[in-house]
Amino acid sequence: MRSLFRSRSKTPPQVVEPVPNAFPKIDGAEIAADFLGQRVGGDFYDSMRVTPERVLFGMLDVAGRRDENRGILLAAQETFRKVGTQLFSRPDINESETMTELSHSLNRTVIEASHGVHSCPAFIGCYHEKFGTLCYTNAGHTPGLLRDSTGVTELASTGLPLGLFSHATSEAPIVGVAKGAVVLLVSRGVIECGSDHDESDEEFGLDRVKELLKTAPTGAQSVCTFVLDAIGKFSARTPVCDDRTALALVRTN
Repeated sequence: MRSLFRSRSKTPPQVVEPVPNAFPKIDGAEIAADFLGQRVGGDFYDSMRVTPERVLFGMLDVAGRRDENRGILLAAQETFRKVGTQLFSRPDINESETMTELSHSLNRTVIEASHGVHSCPAFIGCYHEKFGTLCYTNAGHTPGLLRDSTGVTELASTGLPLGLFSHATSEAPIVGVAKGAVVLLVSRGVIECGSDHDESDEEFGLDRVKELLKTAPTGAQSVCTFVLDAIGKFSARTPVCDDRTALALVRTN
């Protein structure tokens, strides 16, 4: 699945990098994502509108170095866009069943593209503009976080990472996203980021992300910037060994 373009001057081939769609405009909500520093691992995020009222988004974390897993990323992106649009654009769908079906397709794609077993934690969500709901599946990914008037709630794993077992299943619950609520996804590189201030090998951890989210601003891009800035200060001179990515969905009204 790896795509190569060769120039006539016999310069080294350039490997195509998966490029996310521009985030769609959402009625009553907004979505944004960002990453800190250089890409070295397998993080990838994408989002697209699949119906007049539904927006599909996802974050993948393919195991391994980026120069080795681009082919898997490209194949997963193609399935996410093509199959995701096909499944969610069907009339009268059951969102949970459809999300599980998409997860199965992505799982098969990762296995086929890697020619074997290759771990790929993933969080896939479908936001419904009219109802203000989020249907999601968390395939072994870092827990998503939902901040609303009740506090910060974990959207924990609902199944195994993609790419491990051909018949693995993953549940797809639906949660309400109230006005002013924030859904935050961060990659493993954020959680496992090491400290720059001591030699205790302390990681940033999910609890610190939760505390940040409690006081983060409400704009989607601002939430991502707020979290990643804190990560940068925590690990200013620590060698980067994994991608550090954040994605936020904010319901504005």
